[in-house]
Amino acid sequence: MKSDIEIAQEVSLKPITEVVAPLGITSDDLELYGKYKAKLSFDKIASLRDEKPGKLVLVTAINPTAAGEGKSTVTIGLADALNKIGQKTMIALREPSLGPVMGIKGGAAGGGYAQVLPMEDINLHFTGDMHAITTANNALSALIDNHLHQGNALGIDQRRIIWKRVVDLNDRALRHVTIGLGSPVNGIPREDGFDITVASEIMAILCLATDIEDLKERLASIVIGYRYDRTPVYVRDLEVEGALALILKDAIKPNLVQTIYGTPAFVHGGPFANIAHGCNSVLATATALRLADITVTEAGFGADLGAEKFLDIKAPNLPTAPDAVVIVATLRALKMHGGVAKDQLNEENVEAVRAGFANLARHVENVRKFGLPAVVAINEFVSDTPAEIAALRELCASIDVPVALASVWADGAAGGVELAETLVKVLDEGTADYHTLYDAEAGIEEKIQTIVRDIYRGRQVVFEKKALTQLAQFKRLGWDKLPVCMAKTQYSFSDNPTALGAPEGFDITVRELVPKLGAGFIVALTGDVMTMPGLPKQPAALKMDVAADGTAIGLF
Repeated sequence: MKSDIEIAQEVSLKPITEVVAPLGITSDDLELYGKYKAKLSFDKIASLRDEKPGKLVLVTAINPTAAGEGKSTVTIGLADALNKIGQKTMIALREPSLGPVMGIKGGAAGGGYAQVLPMEDINLHFTGDMHAITTANNALSALIDNHLHQGNALGIDQRRIIWKRVVDLNDRALRHVTIGLGSPVNGIPREDGFDITVASEIMAILCLATDIEDLKERLASIVIGYRYDRTPVYVRDLEVEGALALILKDAIKPNLVQTIYGTPAFVHGGPFANIAHGCNSVLATATALRLADITVTEAGFGADLGAEKFLDIKAPNLPTAPDAVVIVATLRALKMHGGVAKDQLNEENVEAVRAGFANLARHVENVRKFGLPAVVAINEFVSDTPAEIAALRELCASIDVPVALASVWADGAAGGVELAETLVKVLDEGTADYHTLYDAEAGIEEKIQTIVRDIYRGRQVVFEKKALTQLAQFKRLGWDKLPVCMAKTQYSFSDNPTALGAPEGFDITVRELVPKLGAGFIVALTGDVMTMPGLPKQPAALKMDVAADGTAIGLF
């Protein structure tokens, strides 16, 4: 069986100008990064703003397992299949982070015969967006420390600076650091730390901003820390939002690439869904909606994280809400949720499929709480048996959710036709009646409790002392009506990553709240979730190399 990169390297790519021409995009609308990658100009984006948006399809998944679910692969294959059956379709995906690419989770360019290309570029440096975000974030850190060194006219309490540096790698050694050591010329000593770039508020801002002016206003609203009198300090107090926006002036423009089958795709922005809001940029999704009849997009990890955040945080900023939600599952993953060990997944086990279905059924029920119809996509593996597939179809019928097989990894667009036709039927029925999960005017505590009760099925929320103090502080500062972005393990509905299936009646512990006023939400840190991941014992980087002619080796 060929690897993903071997399949990708055998494809004869079309020039990106040819790929996007049927959408009415000309070479004058593009800023080219070689033959096969481009950014869309602001002039073209602005010219489309009065166009009626098409249909929006959100792809999400069950809680991820070591068995794999293939959400990005299904997203890409579904879009290819929709085009194959005559539906004018675009894709809007997130950009991969080098952290998981070099670590354990992998890239975000799909797999098999359902990939966005050039996958080597997309999974590595692409058009430089990640580096621009990292640079803007760390420029702000440098400016904060220079302000302290130059006399601290704002009276910033160095013990209460909440802004961290970032790097686009998994590096646990940087979670807690001390800076400014050595001598007075090296700055003011203080504790600091690093997050991964995709957890930076600047990433979230880039993905929610609608234009340069909105970007600058959001950057100005970032809270970097507090003064000695406990009042907040904003980026606008440092007067550096213009400089930060300048660093990001190209990164904010959506990137255009193609699939193996020539479907045009935006790949832009990449916040993690377990520690950030997990969605590609509003600019990319909104522009795709005005260019195509159907836009297929995804949200990170399982529906309890990515889809909830898409629907409560991102969707209110889009010109239209999703018309349907596709929930990706594999029989292998369902068997893991049903209690089967990873080394036994190739053996037929219908009872484990039935037991693990509880996880999928809960995600279907949760999607319906937002007023949206769901479709289940079974991402097929060669180890799937007819009995297991029949059982899953029967279980889906028992909760009245459409289900379709998708063999897009192995068969490309042809393998997604059943799913595409099932989805189009649901879209034509037009039953979507979208609404957010919670009232926008509810307080932070109530919003968190609603998510925990209605999405996770937890019993109650336990706020640690620091979080309780912050709840009171945020209320005094007028921040208590903002949406909530839950930072939680992706592996379970609970904050315990080992509690698979459909646990209920548990407590969720919120240890800290982080204001992200530029992004427009409050992050709630639960359990022991980290904003800077570490590398596994055997990182994916160990298998990577480059040939003498520059060809990438071992990149999935």
